[in-house]
Amino acid sequence: MTDLLADTNVALGVSGSIAAVKVVELAHELRRHGASVRAVTTEASRGIVHPWAVEFATDVDVVTEITGAVEHVELCGRDGWADVLLLAPATANTVGKVAAAIDDTPVTTCATTALGAGVPVVVAPAMHEPMYDHPGVLDAIERVESWGVRFVDPRVEEGKAKLATEEAIVTETARVAGDRPLDGKHVVVTSGATSERLDPIRVLTNRASGRTGRAVARACYARGADVTLLHDGGEVPYAEVVSVTSTAEMTEAAVVACEDADALVSAAAISDYTVDGSDEKIRSGAESLTIELTPTPKLVDTVREEYPDLAIVGFKAETEGDDEALVGRAREILDRAGLSFVVANDASVMGEEGTRAFVVRGEDASEAFEGSKLELGLRVADELAGEIAANSN
Repeated sequence: MTDLLADTNVALGVSGSIAAVKVVELAHELRRHGASVRAVTTEASRGIVHPWAVEFATDVDVVTEITGAVEHVELCGRDGWADVLLLAPATANTVGKVAAAIDDTPVTTCATTALGAGVPVVVAPAMHEPMYDHPGVLDAIERVESWGVRFVDPRVEEGKAKLATEEAIVTETARVAGDRPLDGKHVVVTSGATSERLDPIRVLTNRASGRTGRAVARACYARGADVTLLHDGGEVPYAEVVSVTSTAEMTEAAVVACEDADALVSAAAISDYTVDGSDEKIRSGAESLTIELTPTPKLVDTVREEYPDLAIVGFKAETEGDDEALVGRAREILDRAGLSFVVANDASVMGEEGTRAFVVRGEDASEAFEGSKLELGLRVADELAGEIAANSN
Protein backbone atom coordinates (compact mmCIF):
# COMPACT_ATOMS: atom_id res chain seq x y z
CA MET A 1 0.00 0.00 0.00
CA THR A 2 1.38 3.39 -0.96
CA ASP A 3 -0.88 5.55 1.23
CA LEU A 4 -0.61 5.87 4.99
CA LEU A 5 -4.34 5.19 5.41
CA ALA A 6 -5.10 3.10 2.34
CA ASP A 7 -8.38 1.18 2.72
CA THR A 8 -8.91 2.58 6.24
CA ASN A 9 -12.33 3.67 7.53
CA VAL A 10 -12.02 6.53 10.03
CA ALA A 11 -14.92 7.59 12.23
CA LEU A 12 -14.11 11.20 13.15
CA GLY A 13 -15.62 12.42 16.42
CA VAL A 14 -15.78 16.21 16.70
CA SER A 15 -16.45 17.94 20.02
CA GLY A 16 -16.89 21.57 21.00
CA SER A 17 -13.40 23.04 21.07
CA ILE A 18 -12.67 26.11 18.95
CA ALA A 19 -10.19 23.78 17.22
CA ALA A 20 -13.22 22.24 15.53
CA VAL A 21 -12.66 24.90 12.85
CA LYS A 22 -9.69 22.77 11.72
CA VAL A 23 -11.80 19.66 11.17
CA VAL A 24 -12.56 20.39 7.51
CA GLU A 25 -8.86 20.42 6.63
CA LEU A 26 -8.15 17.44 8.90
CA ALA A 27 -10.84 15.40 7.13
CA HIS A 28 -9.39 16.40 3.77
CA GLU A 29 -5.90 15.35 4.94
CA LEU A 30 -7.14 11.97 6.15
CA ARG A 31 -8.72 11.40 2.76
CA ARG A 32 -5.60 12.55 0.91
CA HIS A 33 -3.77 9.71 2.63
CA GLY A 34 -6.30 7.13 1.49
CA ALA A 35 -8.90 7.05 4.28
CA SER A 36 -12.66 7.04 4.02
CA VAL A 37 -14.07 9.38 6.69
CA ARG A 38 -17.46 9.62 8.39
CA ALA A 39 -17.96 12.35 10.99
CA VAL A 40 -19.90 12.37 14.25
CA THR A 41 -20.49 15.69 16.01
CA THR A 42 -21.62 17.00 19.36
CA GLU A 43 -24.17 19.79 19.70
CA ALA A 44 -21.44 22.09 21.03
CA SER A 45 -19.22 21.48 18.00
CA ARG A 46 -22.05 22.33 15.65
CA GLY A 47 -22.04 25.85 17.09
CA ILE A 48 -18.45 26.16 15.84
CA VAL A 49 -18.40 24.29 12.53
CA HIS A 50 -21.55 23.65 10.52
CA PRO A 51 -22.34 20.02 9.62
CA TRP A 52 -22.58 21.07 5.98
CA ALA A 53 -18.91 22.04 6.03
CA VAL A 54 -17.97 18.68 7.56
CA GLU A 55 -20.21 16.91 5.06
CA PHE A 56 -18.37 18.71 2.25
CA ALA A 57 -15.02 17.59 3.68
CA THR A 58 -16.03 13.95 4.14
CA ASP A 59 -18.38 13.60 1.16
CA VAL A 60 -20.92 11.77 3.34
CA ASP A 61 -23.75 12.72 5.72
CA VAL A 62 -22.70 13.74 9.24
CA VAL A 63 -24.08 11.95 12.30
CA THR A 64 -25.57 14.66 14.50
CA GLU A 65 -27.72 12.47 16.74
CA ILE A 66 -28.19 8.84 17.68
CA THR A 67 -31.50 7.61 16.28
CA GLY A 68 -33.29 4.32 15.89
CA ALA A 69 -30.70 3.49 13.23
CA VAL A 70 -28.22 2.99 16.14
CA GLU A 71 -25.52 4.93 14.33
CA HIS A 72 -22.97 4.30 17.11
CA VAL A 73 -23.23 0.53 16.63
CA GLU A 74 -23.28 0.78 12.84
CA LEU A 75 -20.09 2.85 12.97
CA CYS A 76 -18.15 1.50 15.95
CA GLY A 77 -19.75 -1.81 16.95
CA ARG A 78 -18.03 -5.19 16.70
CA ASP A 79 -19.05 -5.54 13.08
CA GLY A 80 -19.17 -1.81 12.46
CA TRP A 81 -17.88 0.27 9.59
CA ALA A 82 -14.96 1.98 11.35
CA ASP A 83 -11.43 0.62 11.53
CA VAL A 84 -10.53 3.38 13.99
CA LEU A 85 -12.33 6.09 15.97
CA LEU A 86 -10.50 9.42 15.95
CA LEU A 87 -11.65 12.05 18.47
CA ALA A 88 -10.31 15.34 17.14
CA PRO A 89 -10.62 17.75 18.72
CA ALA A 90 -11.41 16.22 22.09
CA THR A 91 -12.38 18.66 24.84
CA ALA A 92 -11.71 18.20 28.56
CA ASN A 93 -15.43 17.46 28.88
CA THR A 94 -15.29 14.71 26.26
CA VAL A 95 -12.14 13.09 27.66
CA GLY A 96 -13.65 13.08 31.15
CA LYS A 97 -16.87 11.49 29.88
CA VAL A 98 -14.97 8.81 27.97
CA ALA A 99 -13.00 7.98 31.12
CA ALA A 100 -16.22 7.67 33.12
CA ALA A 101 -18.13 5.74 30.41
CA ILE A 102 -20.67 8.56 30.14
CA ASP A 103 -22.25 8.57 26.68
CA ASP A 104 -24.62 11.50 26.48
CA THR A 105 -23.44 12.88 23.10
CA PRO A 106 -23.11 11.13 19.74
CA VAL A 107 -19.31 11.33 20.10
CA THR A 108 -19.10 9.84 23.60
CA THR A 109 -21.65 7.17 22.68
CA CYS A 110 -19.43 6.15 19.76
CA ALA A 111 -16.42 6.13 22.09
CA THR A 112 -18.14 3.88 24.62
CA THR A 113 -19.18 1.54 21.82
CA ALA A 114 -15.74 1.46 20.22
CA LEU A 115 -13.96 0.74 23.49
CA GLY A 116 -16.39 -2.07 24.27
CA ALA A 117 -16.05 -3.51 20.78
CA GLY A 118 -12.27 -3.38 20.64
CA VAL A 119 -12.15 -0.75 17.88
CA PRO A 120 -8.88 1.25 18.14
CA VAL A 121 -9.31 4.80 19.43
CA VAL A 122 -7.08 7.85 18.91
CA VAL A 123 -7.65 11.07 20.88
CA ALA A 124 -6.31 14.51 19.93
CA PRO A 125 -7.12 16.90 22.82
CA ALA A 126 -7.54 20.64 22.44
CA MET A 127 -8.38 23.05 25.26
CA HIS A 128 -6.95 25.92 27.28
CA GLU A 129 -3.73 24.99 29.07
CA PRO A 130 -5.14 25.30 32.64
CA MET A 131 -7.85 22.80 31.70
CA TYR A 132 -5.25 20.43 30.26
CA ASP A 133 -3.27 20.74 33.51
CA HIS A 134 -6.30 20.06 35.73
CA PRO A 135 -5.60 17.00 37.95
CA GLY A 136 -8.93 15.46 37.01
CA VAL A 137 -8.27 15.84 33.28
CA LEU A 138 -4.77 14.39 33.67
CA ASP A 139 -6.21 11.48 35.64
CA ALA A 140 -8.83 10.93 32.93
CA ILE A 141 -6.17 10.92 30.21
CA GLU A 142 -4.04 8.47 32.18
CA ARG A 143 -7.03 6.19 32.74
CA VAL A 144 -8.09 6.21 29.10
CA GLU A 145 -4.49 5.62 27.98
CA SER A 146 -4.37 2.56 30.27
CA TRP A 147 -7.11 1.06 28.09
CA GLY A 148 -4.85 1.20 25.04
CA VAL A 149 -6.19 4.48 23.66
CA ARG A 150 -3.51 6.57 21.91
CA PHE A 151 -3.29 10.30 22.62
CA VAL A 152 -1.74 12.76 20.18
CA ASP A 153 -0.16 15.35 22.41
CA PRO A 154 -1.35 18.92 21.85
CA ARG A 155 0.96 21.82 21.04
CA VAL A 156 1.15 23.93 24.19
CA GLU A 157 1.45 27.55 23.01
CA GLU A 158 0.13 30.93 24.17
CA GLY A 159 -1.59 29.44 27.20
CA LYS A 160 -3.46 26.92 25.08
CA ALA A 161 -3.13 23.19 24.51
CA LYS A 162 -3.71 23.49 20.76
CA LEU A 163 -4.75 20.65 18.50
CA ALA A 164 -1.78 18.67 17.24
CA THR A 165 -0.71 19.12 13.63
CA GLU A 166 -2.51 17.27 10.89
CA GLU A 167 0.73 15.39 10.20
CA ALA A 168 0.89 14.13 13.79
CA ILE A 169 -2.80 13.15 13.90
CA VAL A 170 -2.76 11.37 10.52
CA THR A 171 0.46 9.52 11.36
CA GLU A 172 -0.78 8.31 14.75
CA THR A 173 -4.08 7.23 13.22
CA ALA A 174 -2.18 5.25 10.59
CA ARG A 175 -0.03 3.58 13.26
CA VAL A 176 -3.08 2.57 15.28
CA ALA A 177 -5.33 1.48 12.42
CA GLY A 178 -2.94 -0.06 9.91
CA ASP A 179 -0.65 -3.04 9.59
CA ARG A 180 2.38 -2.86 11.87
CA PRO A 181 5.03 -5.20 10.41
CA LEU A 182 7.70 -3.23 12.29
CA ASP A 183 5.93 -3.45 15.65
CA GLY A 184 8.46 -3.75 18.47
CA LYS A 185 11.39 -2.88 16.21
CA HIS A 186 13.78 0.04 16.67
CA VAL A 187 14.77 1.76 13.43
CA VAL A 188 17.43 4.48 13.21
CA VAL A 189 17.10 6.90 10.28
CA THR A 190 19.63 9.51 9.13
CA SER A 191 18.23 12.45 7.21
CA GLY A 192 19.12 15.68 5.46
CA ALA A 193 22.45 17.32 4.86
CA THR A 194 25.50 17.51 7.09
CA SER A 195 27.55 20.69 7.45
CA GLU A 196 31.32 20.96 7.79
CA ARG A 197 32.56 24.09 9.54
CA LEU A 198 34.81 26.36 7.50
CA ASP A 199 34.88 29.13 10.10
CA PRO A 200 32.46 30.47 12.76
CA ILE A 201 30.17 31.76 9.99
CA ARG A 202 30.57 29.56 6.91
CA VAL A 203 29.93 25.88 6.33
CA LEU A 204 30.45 23.33 3.58
CA THR A 205 27.15 21.56 2.90
CA ASN A 206 24.78 20.36 0.15
CA ARG A 207 21.25 20.85 -1.16
CA ALA A 208 19.56 17.93 0.61
CA SER A 209 16.29 19.00 2.26
CA GLY A 210 15.81 15.93 4.48
CA ARG A 211 12.34 15.26 3.04
CA THR A 212 13.18 11.69 2.06
CA GLY A 213 14.70 10.80 5.43
CA ARG A 214 11.79 12.32 7.34
CA ALA A 215 9.35 10.47 5.08
CA VAL A 216 11.14 7.17 5.79
CA ALA A 217 11.08 7.87 9.53
CA ARG A 218 7.38 8.72 9.40
CA ALA A 219 6.57 5.60 7.38
CA CYS A 220 8.53 3.34 9.74
CA TYR A 221 6.67 4.83 12.71
CA ALA A 222 3.32 4.32 10.96
CA ARG A 223 4.32 0.69 10.38
CA GLY A 224 4.85 0.24 14.11
CA ALA A 225 8.53 0.95 14.71
CA ASP A 226 10.12 3.04 17.43
CA VAL A 227 12.15 5.52 15.41
CA THR A 228 15.28 7.52 16.17
CA LEU A 229 15.88 10.30 13.65
CA LEU A 230 19.36 11.80 13.29
CA HIS A 231 19.25 15.15 11.50
CA ASP A 232 20.08 18.82 11.68
CA GLY A 233 16.49 19.87 12.24
CA GLY A 234 13.73 20.29 14.76
CA GLU A 235 11.44 17.92 16.59
CA VAL A 236 9.02 15.70 14.69
CA PRO A 237 5.96 13.95 16.16
CA TYR A 238 6.91 10.46 15.02
CA ALA A 239 10.48 9.99 16.22
CA GLU A 240 13.00 10.60 18.95
CA VAL A 241 15.25 13.24 17.43
CA VAL A 242 19.01 13.43 17.91
CA SER A 243 20.27 16.77 16.59
CA VAL A 244 23.53 16.49 14.66
CA THR A 245 25.39 18.84 12.35
CA SER A 246 28.62 17.41 11.00
CA THR A 247 29.43 14.05 9.43
CA ALA A 248 31.46 13.10 12.49
CA GLU A 249 28.53 13.94 14.82
CA MET A 250 26.07 11.98 12.69
CA THR A 251 28.37 8.96 12.48
CA GLU A 252 29.01 8.96 16.22
CA ALA A 253 25.29 9.34 16.95
CA ALA A 254 24.48 6.48 14.56
CA VAL A 255 26.92 4.14 16.29
CA VAL A 256 25.36 4.97 19.67
CA ALA A 257 21.74 4.76 18.47
CA CYS A 258 22.28 1.46 16.65
CA GLU A 259 23.47 -0.30 19.81
CA ASP A 260 19.91 -1.48 20.50
CA ALA A 261 18.49 -1.03 16.98
CA ASP A 262 17.08 -3.58 14.58
CA ALA A 263 17.91 -1.53 11.48
CA LEU A 264 19.58 1.60 10.15
CA VAL A 265 18.28 3.53 7.15
CA SER A 266 21.02 5.89 5.99
CA ALA A 267 19.04 8.40 3.93
CA ALA A 268 21.13 11.47 4.79
CA ALA A 269 23.26 13.24 2.20
CA ILE A 270 26.41 12.93 4.28
CA SER A 271 29.41 15.03 3.34
CA ASP A 272 32.21 13.03 1.73
CA TYR A 273 34.76 15.63 2.79
CA THR A 274 35.54 17.77 5.80
CA VAL A 275 37.92 20.66 6.42
CA ASP A 276 40.14 21.90 9.19
CA GLY A 277 37.96 24.86 10.12
CA SER A 278 39.32 28.23 11.16
CA ASP A 279 38.63 29.58 14.65
CA GLU A 280 38.31 33.06 13.20
CA LYS A 281 36.26 34.33 10.30
CA ILE A 282 38.12 33.89 7.02
CA ARG A 283 38.48 37.44 5.73
CA SER A 284 37.06 38.23 2.33
CA GLY A 285 39.21 39.91 -0.25
CA ALA A 286 40.63 39.78 -3.73
CA GLU A 287 43.15 37.05 -2.98
CA SER A 288 42.34 33.51 -3.98
CA LEU A 289 41.89 30.96 -1.21
CA THR A 290 42.73 27.26 -1.24
CA ILE A 291 40.81 24.93 1.07
CA GLU A 292 42.11 21.43 1.67
CA LEU A 293 39.38 18.81 1.78
CA THR A 294 39.87 15.61 3.79
CA PRO A 295 37.77 12.50 3.06
CA THR A 296 35.35 11.52 5.83
CA PRO A 297 34.78 7.90 6.94
CA LYS A 298 31.68 6.35 5.39
CA LEU A 299 28.88 6.16 7.96
CA VAL A 300 27.50 2.83 6.71
CA ASP A 301 30.99 1.29 6.74
CA THR A 302 31.59 2.49 10.30
CA VAL A 303 28.25 1.16 11.53
CA ARG A 304 28.70 -2.11 9.65
CA GLU A 305 32.10 -2.66 11.27
CA GLU A 306 30.57 -2.04 14.70
CA TYR A 307 27.43 -4.15 14.11
CA PRO A 308 28.11 -6.95 11.59
CA ASP A 309 24.56 -8.38 11.73
CA LEU A 310 22.55 -5.16 11.65
CA ALA A 311 20.11 -4.65 8.78
CA ILE A 312 21.30 -1.51 6.97
CA VAL A 313 19.60 0.28 4.09
CA GLY A 314 21.65 2.71 2.02
CA PHE A 315 20.72 5.57 -0.29
CA LYS A 316 22.73 6.55 -3.34
CA ALA A 317 22.27 9.76 -5.32
CA GLU A 318 24.07 10.43 -8.61
CA THR A 319 23.98 13.13 -11.27
CA GLU A 320 24.79 11.11 -14.40
CA GLY A 321 21.16 10.79 -15.45
CA ASP A 322 21.66 7.23 -16.66
CA ASP A 323 19.58 4.53 -14.92
CA GLU A 324 22.02 1.70 -15.61
CA ALA A 325 24.95 3.67 -14.24
CA LEU A 326 22.90 4.73 -11.21
CA VAL A 327 21.98 1.15 -10.37
CA GLY A 328 25.58 0.11 -10.89
CA ARG A 329 26.81 2.71 -8.39
CA ALA A 330 24.22 1.55 -5.90
CA ARG A 331 25.32 -2.06 -6.32
CA GLU A 332 28.91 -1.06 -5.49
CA ILE A 333 27.94 0.29 -2.05
CA LEU A 334 25.55 -2.64 -1.56
CA ASP A 335 28.40 -5.13 -1.96
CA ARG A 336 31.05 -3.10 -0.14
CA ALA A 337 29.09 -2.60 3.08
CA GLY A 338 26.94 -5.73 3.00
CA LEU A 339 23.69 -3.73 2.90
CA SER A 340 20.18 -5.19 2.88
CA PHE A 341 19.29 -3.05 -0.13
CA VAL A 342 20.07 0.36 -1.59
CA VAL A 343 17.66 3.04 -2.81
CA ALA A 344 19.16 4.76 -5.84
CA ASN A 345 17.90 8.05 -7.18
CA ASP A 346 19.03 10.92 -9.35
CA ALA A 347 20.23 13.95 -7.39
CA SER A 348 17.77 16.14 -9.29
CA VAL A 349 15.01 15.14 -6.82
CA MET A 350 16.74 16.95 -3.94
CA GLY A 351 14.29 19.36 -2.35
CA GLU A 352 11.35 18.14 -4.45
CA GLU A 353 8.10 16.61 -3.19
CA GLY A 354 8.28 13.73 -5.63
CA THR A 355 11.01 11.25 -6.42
CA ARG A 356 12.10 8.59 -8.88
CA ALA A 357 14.16 5.74 -7.49
CA PHE A 358 15.25 2.11 -7.80
CA VAL A 359 15.44 -0.47 -5.01
CA VAL A 360 18.63 -2.46 -5.62
CA ARG A 361 19.29 -5.92 -4.16
CA GLY A 362 22.19 -8.08 -5.29
CA GLU A 363 21.93 -8.45 -9.05
CA ASP A 364 18.33 -7.33 -9.00
CA ALA A 365 16.85 -3.86 -9.22
CA SER A 366 13.20 -2.91 -9.06
CA GLU A 367 11.37 -1.15 -11.80
CA ALA A 368 11.71 2.60 -11.45
CA PHE A 369 9.56 3.84 -8.57
CA GLU A 370 7.85 7.18 -9.18
CA GLY A 371 5.75 8.95 -6.59
CA SER A 372 5.92 11.09 -3.49
CA LYS A 373 8.74 10.75 -1.00
CA LEU A 374 6.25 9.52 1.60
CA GLU A 375 5.16 6.78 -0.78
CA LEU A 376 8.82 5.85 -1.22
CA GLY A 377 9.19 5.88 2.57
CA LEU A 378 6.34 3.37 2.88
CA ARG A 379 7.99 1.19 0.23
CA VAL A 380 11.26 1.29 2.18
CA ALA A 381 9.50 0.52 5.49
CA ASP A 382 7.71 -2.49 4.02
CA GLU A 383 10.87 -3.79 2.31
CA LEU A 384 12.76 -3.33 5.57
CA ALA A 385 10.11 -5.21 7.54
CA GLY A 386 10.49 -8.16 5.18
CA GLU A 387 14.27 -8.02 5.52
CA ILE A 388 14.15 -8.04 9.32
CA ALA A 389 11.63 -10.88 9.35
CA ALA A 390 13.79 -12.95 6.98
CA ASN A 391 16.91 -12.35 9.08
CA SER A 392 15.15 -13.43 12.28
CA ASN A 393 14.09 -16.81 10.83
